[in-house]
Amino acid sequence: MDDLLLRGPKGFATLAPMEPHVEAMLKSLVAVAWADGMMDDAEHQVLEALIETFGLADADAAAIREFAAQSRTLEDVPLTELSADDRRLLLSHAVIVTHADGSQHEAERALLSQLADHLHIGRQEADAIVQQAEQRAERLKSLL
Repeated sequence: MDDLLLRGPKGFATLAPMEPHVEAMLKSLVAVAWADGMMDDAEHQVLEALIETFGLADADAAAIREFAAQSRTLEDVPLTELSADDRRLLLSHAVIVTHADGSQHEAERALLSQLADHLHIGRQEADAIVQQAEQRAERLKSLL
């Protein structure tokens, strides 16, 4: 799982139209970024890095940025497009996003648990994914 962090779920994308599972993943991460009631500069930077990683076309990138411009929740995101692997990857990415501003708020921790339930990831597996991603987030903090 660790080697999948900050990569696209199907590998690196080209500038083809955004696939539904990529859109669902990015929009979900926007909802995670808004969990503490704001989307700060560090969270915007993570979103921009993911937009670049997924290789979105300009119009698709603009649509994601527009979506991110206002507060979002998981209810705003269609998660039916995500495979089991995509769901696990989303939870990993979500942990990274919750650490982007330097601290993980209680509302963000609660949303991670809610996200795991929403993604139908069992508690034991979710805990393992979150723990591994938090270790990764700590290593990434030194790069930010």
